[in-house]
Amino acid sequence: MHWDRLFEDLEGQLAAEWEAERAALDAESERLRISKLTLLARLRLMQRDDAPITVRLADGERQSGRLRAVGADWIAVQTAEPPSALIVPISALTGLDTHHGAILDTLEDVEAPADGLRGRMTLGFLLRDFARRRLALRVGLGDGERLHGTIDRAGDDHFDLAIHDAGQARLAGAVRSFRIVPFSALVWVRTASGVL
Repeated sequence: MHWDRLFEDLEGQLAAEWEAERAALDAESERLRISKLTLLARLRLMQRDDAPITVRLADGERQSGRLRAVGADWIAVQTAEPPSALIVPISALTGLDTHHGAILDTLEDVEAPADGLRGRMTLGFLLRDFARRRLALRVGLGDGERLHGTIDRAGDDHFDLAIHDAGQARLAGAVRSFRIVPFSALVWVRTASGVL
């Protein structure tokens, strides 16, 4: 009788140790999986779930809305006030606020597919499209300056902006000045009425 209890205790201790070791391995495996997640992958999952977000920008500004597109190196947030599409280079983000459930959902073991062509488009590609369409834009720079104008051309790491007043078309007489803007100085681009 005494030996039976002793062996039962030993079996119980051994099972508990194996369970603790398995739990430790599972926890380490999960930490390793999470360590390989990229910000872009998590942003794509957040876009899929359509959670409300607030983006924190390098210039200290905060903008609330819904994540509508995730490109190769930028995101687009649909804002309500003012109603527009806010294009933000990933490098200009200092954080995203949302509810805890949305953050946990971005840790899923599922890779959200890139949004087709949009998911592969770089910021330069997007700005070249804006230049082709002659869209009037507002631009926010890292030093706090705000500009309004039309992109004339966009290179690999910069764009040329024809600066003119809001509500005016980009005509020679309306342009006040021209500026070359490095992407590294760009915090956001805002399109009118959510055009993307």
